[in-house]
Amino acid sequence: MTIREAALEWVKGFNAIPLSVIEKLGDFNEVTPFVVGDYVNVCFTDEFNGMGKIIDIASDASDEHDAEFVVQLEQDSAIGWVNEGYLERITDSQLPAFSTMWTFGESIDDYWLENGGLEEMAKCGFRIYEQEDCKYIFGIDGAGYDFYDEHWIPLYKARGLQWHDKKDV
Repeated sequence: MTIREAALEWVKGFNAIPLSVIEKLGDFNEVTPFVVGDYVNVCFTDEFNGMGKIIDIASDASDEHDAEFVVQLEQDSAIGWVNEGYLERITDSQLPAFSTMWTFGESIDDYWLENGGLEEMAKCGFRIYEQEDCKYIFGIDGAGYDFYDEHWIPLYKARGLQWHDKKDV
């Protein structure tokens, strides 16, 4: 089995939820952690604010709220360290652009997500939400390209699954 086929089998077990249903559920909270490459608004000081891109992360492993991000501002290319509390994610909408969101089909995947998988999933291009009835819901903020190459296969790898032939990496 190729890695693409293995990822396809894994994703088939997910619960697909139309975005319109998620909107009706309401009461969801985005929990996607910031990762390198995210575009953000910086509201730090009069001298260091505006739109920029996260180019590096340094965090204190003892407290996730002490994470600091190296941000390069677009306007003047200034680079600075900014605490998470001064960043706001730049998105086109409150929910991802693609018309479907998902929940994992197996509790072991939810366990992985709850125990360190949030950042790995964000690195694979997913936006992640908590919702009382569904627990974790995730979606892709994009359209018009191969989701398997850009999101599902990287997530399969990040998850540590090895259902594929080892020669197909």
